Amino acid sequence: MSLYRDTGVVLRLHKLGEADRIVTMLSRRHGKVRAVAKGVRRTTSRFGARLEPFNHVDTQFYTGRTLDVITQVETIDAFALPIVGDYQRYTSAVAITETADRLTAEEGEPALKLYLLVVGALRALADGQRDSSLVLDAFFLRAMAFAGWEPAITECARCGEPGPHHAFNVQAGGSLCGRCRTPGSVHPAPEVLVLLAALLHGDWPVAEGSLAGARRDASGLVAAHLQWHLERQLRSLPFVERRAREAPITGALGSDAMSGDTEVTGAAQGTRGSGVTEGVPGGPGA
Repeated sequence: MSLYRDTGVVLRLHKLGEADRIVTMLSRRHGKVRAVAKGVRRTTSRFGARLEPFNHVDTQFYTGRTLDVITQVETIDAFALPIVGDYQRYTSAVAITETADRLTAEEGEPALKLYLLVVGALRALADGQRDSSLVLDAFFLRAMAFAGWEPAITECARCGEPGPHHAFNVQAGGSLCGRCRTPGSVHPAPEVLVLLAALLHGDWPVAEGSLAGARRDASGLVAAHLQWHLERQLRSLPFVERRAREAPITGALGSDAMSGDTEVTGAAQGTRGSGVTEGVPGGPGA
């Protein structure tokens, strides 16, 4: 019998049969792992409650023919308990785990940096000391850097000329100088680019001192950039509750945003909550 142990974060669950579940985890040494947890849907299960989405666990696996089997689970951090009681933190956590799942297409491939990013983001959400929107956008930016999609913020995405620059285009890869600016580019306010750089590099005093309008517009640009590279929309993102979401993103953007770049403005507007009363479809517990 081949056994191995690893620590990981529970990303999502799928029902299997009458009492089992397939657990998708992002582990420290083995990357994404899909394994069967037998009998965890029974009330008598020894470790069913530990295998909830967002929890950080130490798990023992038995290597199976198609799917591995979970034989033992110990809780390291019970992130789920403080997260699920708050809608904003919960929807942000769902978006984080969905993004991690999308970025690790191949099972068994180590993704240590992404694993550490997910654990850090969930820990920040569970602590509740930082604004959930800032935590989510910081995770998105750093996860894109991990995937090779980091947006150019302080230099031109095409020629590399140092900035800051006044144009931003998702398809071009971020900020553009005056010579490289393409039609359909948006013109974020300078404080939006400052916030993006602060989130990317972990400058939390600057990020937490930003105004609500800058946070809203930065969230729109980050979401549009991420979904452009993923080539599909995150199902959980429209349900994420954003603060100060009444004004449209174009309030702090130039005229090109009003008439051209539908990829940026349309995707950005689709990421903010709008009085949704139903649960998040495709959430990790679906």
